Amino acid sequence: MKAWLLSKITNLDGRTAPLNRSDVPMPHPAEQEVLIKVLCCGVCHTELDEIEGRTPPPEYPVIPGHQVIGVVHDVGTNASRFCKGDRVGVAWIYSSCGKCEYCLAGTENLCPDFRATGRDHHGGYAEYLTVNEKFAYPIPTVFSDAEAAPLLCAGAIGYRSLKLAGLSDGDTLGLTGFGASGHLVLKLARHLYPQSAIDVYARSTEEQEFARGLGARWAGASTDTSPSQANAIIDTTPVWSTIAQALLQLKPGGRLVINAIRKESADQNALLTLRYQDHLWMEKEIKSVANITRADVEEFLSIAAAIPIKPEVDVYPFEKANEALIDLKHKHVRGAKVLVL
Repeated sequence: MKAWLLSKITNLDGRTAPLNRSDVPMPHPAEQEVLIKVLCCGVCHTELDEIEGRTPPPEYPVIPGHQVIGVVHDVGTNASRFCKGDRVGVAWIYSSCGKCEYCLAGTENLCPDFRATGRDHHGGYAEYLTVNEKFAYPIPTVFSDAEAAPLLCAGAIGYRSLKLAGLSDGDTLGLTGFGASGHLVLKLARHLYPQSAIDVYARSTEEQEFARGLGARWAGASTDTSPSQANAIIDTTPVWSTIAQALLQLKPGGRLVINAIRKESADQNALLTLRYQDHLWMEKEIKSVANITRADVEEFLSIAAAIPIKPEVDVYPFEKANEALIDLKHKHVRGAKVLVL
């Protein structure tokens, strides 16, 4: 089968193509697995972290991609959840141990043996992939293939972030960064908390205009001051500098939720300067988001289908995977990018 392989860490600042298109053996489903024929796969900022070496390293070469939509092509001997031809999705969580204290408590995203699709196991930048049937999800018919792909990561992780924010209707929500996840959080928050004002801190005038068009009360740069302080702010940016500014924008007792696997910086050893009395005093909180659970994906797909919430998508043909990744690194993002086979 055709697949895109990541074989080493690559610096994308020079716009070097990080993936090699190759012919690789087609996988076969184990007993409880399904073999999925890939229809499309979302392009995520986590792939940039993986390519540039900020996440735990995979075993090279690896096929990236963790927002996968496809149809069941074959099933293992003991797999019974899906039938051939069913449309399914695969998300960032490829597997967990199912036995540790975190898995038993419903926080399998914290499992020490958490394995990620497209990092710890081959992902969706390929014609086929296999996954345990417990970690595949039926896709609601209201979504096209390309619309469904970003919901599996950008949407699900945004949903988890919003839950962790602890918002009540009428509270003010801030969003720092406005890419694939941010624009879905805004749509979700407007539905769940219709009385809440939503302010967006984004790096470009295009993203700020996009946010206002989706219902943001206010949109400006990350260094600007919004009309009022927020009860909660969700940060989806890849940089350190936004954290200090967001903490200044929080009300007493407010919570900053950082939705990022890693933060990058021109200086990887740069320290974040915080003044306790300005940034943290008055019982302000910082909460990080680590991965997602299967429940996050299932709950969000159900809510998104009922509303419905549909992402803005920018479609690339499978042959242009490198171009999509370089564009994600260097260009302003409107919605989410999706590779279509």
